[in-house]
Amino acid sequence: MPYRVKCLLVDDLEENLLALSAVLRRDDVEVYCASSGAHALELLLQHEFALALVDVQMPDMDGFELAELMRGSERTRDVPIIFVTAGVGDPRRMFKGYDAGAVDFLYKPLDAYVLRTKADVFFHMHQQKQQLAEQLDMLAETLRLNEMFTAVLGHDLRNPLSAMLTAADLLLRRTEDDAVRKTAGRMLTAGKRMGRMIEDVLDLARARLAGGIPLRRGETDFGLLVQRMVQEHQTAWPQHTIEVQQDGDLVGDWDADRLAQVASNLIGNALQHGDTVEPVRIRVDGTQGDALRFTVTNVGVIPPHLLPYLFDPFHGGQQDRGRGEGLGLGLYIVQQIIQAHQGGVEVLSGAGPYTEFRVELPRRGVDVVKL
Repeated sequence: MPYRVKCLLVDDLEENLLALSAVLRRDDVEVYCASSGAHALELLLQHEFALALVDVQMPDMDGFELAELMRGSERTRDVPIIFVTAGVGDPRRMFKGYDAGAVDFLYKPLDAYVLRTKADVFFHMHQQKQQLAEQLDMLAETLRLNEMFTAVLGHDLRNPLSAMLTAADLLLRRTEDDAVRKTAGRMLTAGKRMGRMIEDVLDLARARLAGGIPLRRGETDFGLLVQRMVQEHQTAWPQHTIEVQQDGDLVGDWDADRLAQVASNLIGNALQHGDTVEPVRIRVDGTQGDALRFTVTNVGVIPPHLLPYLFDPFHGGQQDRGRGEGLGLGLYIVQQIIQAHQGGVEVLSGAGPYTEFRVELPRRGVDVVKL
């Protein structure tokens, strides 16, 4: 069944209201009648109208004055107004009407077919608006429930995974059998990768449900942090070369664990997608007093059609990503962490054979909470 809409008729003559009501009333349209501007304002405060047909010539408050009052209110400013007048066509009056917010001007005697056709346009638009609003509410609720389920699922997966990792580590330490050690090593590697995926899912849920990723600030040496991440990645990617340049003061009031995620994700992304022949170049620039700049550059170009979506969850990391390498949340989480630090991150790719991620971190700041 179509959504019901409401139409407001404003005229000081009862016979005009009856005639207009007879033309416009139907099963999916409720017609409300007001015999004065003051009465119309009362109805406008109580109902949401798809259209208002307003007579121009009324005592006390004419149609133009009513329209100006409607446009001055947040609740009624978007209600379409069609002026109805018995006067002759006067361009000055028409301009005044359109200035007051009218969408059309009709002259009496009215053609019932023309009136119904014009009104139907606004009724249909309002019905579509109601339908879209309801669908948006349903989608928002579905998204909220999905993310809540994701958070609960991610949290509950950590306990059994921790038990399996402990068992695999114990097996690796206590056996001399090469086949068992090899299997235990694979279990540890796969379990740690799964653990990283679970943490990514939890960070996604925190960012969406809790209004942003929470921070625990403290004095942090970003240079030491980057060196540690480089060592870890160099061990995992021995065929790649990583060059690091550090300048200036690299200490700030940051969340060390979260920035370790940022450095790890960006370095890992460069190693994964960069040319193995050319080095990944990292620069940490602390020469400015107010902020630190961190750049990661690799040889290789991101396809142009992916650039607008690079920081979108599940979408941004799709270029040449293997099945076992992650969920496509890494760059999204990087962006969320940097924004929580009141910084910025951008990517430059395509102007040459390089891709460069640039991060700027204010040295001091308060946590950003999204409302």
